[in-house]
Amino acid sequence: MRHRLLALATRRARAPVSMLSRARHHSTDSAAKDTAAGPLAGIRVLDLTRILAGPYCTMLLGDLGAQVIKVEHPTRGDDTRAWGPPFKLYEHQLAGTNRGPLHKDPPLFPGESAYYLCVNRNKQSIAVDMKTDEGRRILIDLARNSDVLVENYVPGKLAQYGLSYEELREVNPRLVYASITGYGSTGPYSGRPGYDVIIEAEAGLMYITGEEDGGPVKVGVAVTDIMTGLYVHGAIMAALISRASTGRGQHLDASLLQTQVSMLANIGSNYLIGGVEAQRWGTRHASIAPYQVFGTKDGSICIGAGNNKQFSSLCHRLRQPWLPDDPRFRTNSDRVKNRTELVAIINQTLSAMTTEEVLAMLEGCGLPYGPVNSVAQTFAHPQVLARRVVREIEHPFAGKIRVAGPAVEYSESAVDVRLPPPMLGQHTELVLRSVLGYSDQQIERAVSSGGATMYNYK
Repeated sequence: MRHRLLALATRRARAPVSMLSRARHHSTDSAAKDTAAGPLAGIRVLDLTRILAGPYCTMLLGDLGAQVIKVEHPTRGDDTRAWGPPFKLYEHQLAGTNRGPLHKDPPLFPGESAYYLCVNRNKQSIAVDMKTDEGRRILIDLARNSDVLVENYVPGKLAQYGLSYEELREVNPRLVYASITGYGSTGPYSGRPGYDVIIEAEAGLMYITGEEDGGPVKVGVAVTDIMTGLYVHGAIMAALISRASTGRGQHLDASLLQTQVSMLANIGSNYLIGGVEAQRWGTRHASIAPYQVFGTKDGSICIGAGNNKQFSSLCHRLRQPWLPDDPRFRTNSDRVKNRTELVAIINQTLSAMTTEEVLAMLEGCGLPYGPVNSVAQTFAHPQVLARRVVREIEHPFAGKIRVAGPAVEYSESAVDVRLPPPMLGQHTELVLRSVLGYSDQQIERAVSSGGATMYNYK
């Protein structure tokens, strides 16, 4: 069955596969035109991911100008569509005029979830059921006409549908196929699903996070998922550069576990080189003092003095200029050894001041410091505002939405939020026609068989 589907898909595919250093895709749809100024313009990404790590990766590729086609389950879509509240409520009616028997009214959600909206901009959505023959044919056709495929299924799952790397490279030898899993494609844990919080616990991060006298604590955001997405987005671009010289794609095998172990950085190196087991330090630094959060009369502030000059500057601002000459605090090693006494002295001064008073006192002192801001204070930060970190975009049904835009500014390329996060299956017909060149008869067969779903969006 798989070989029959692959052979059929190869015959039915129409558009050429793009190359990083050669001709680009020349799709007729507006989304492809919107990517013309991005550094990845002309690169087509088939996105078979959901939740966070995978969608974060493909969003970054979309920000860079790639055409990202997000494949979703026809009725429930990406799991995060239901992860709320909060939801951005719809301001406009979803269902439009009935466009014919092949179109259905769209499924009803409470709104667009904030979770889904944060990692799915600059994408198109198609509703395809890979459990059907027609759905698999569509995905094989898309793989034939894509540069990159990103998926985050448990190893072996896509092979059940004839969508493994080994099978799809027969259709498209230039395909860069990126797999994101919990534990990697080999090894005794390869069949386990991966979840950020479990990997945080299992791969050392939770063990080193939290107060010294408290229990292990998860990081406040799913940092392992996000870092995995960053790793894979970079690996994909490296594979595209490699393809430009070799003419071949390749399989990228990424996992949350390996990402998290690599993120242990100097803490992991302490163990590998010196056999030193890590411990929890709260906001303190194991090798530098003072370097931590201090309480104020109405909040908290983080201060770091990484060398003698910075420590001297801090002491003068604290109106205790004699401290650098105290034998307990002359060097960083002395300060680390006598950390408890030093912190108590600093706390005595700062706890009697408001955060604003401390900030005014430290202004221009030459050492790193900053208040512990809430999320609301973070988005109101003058530097965040000046750098236009938050972008506003018009959603066709939810009205104006705000998202955190790309983190890197390019001097010669337009990298921005061009497209709002798509509605479920919003672009099914558009992709079937403009990317795959399907005829009316082919579309009717795909929809009537349940392989694809088209909705009556207004």
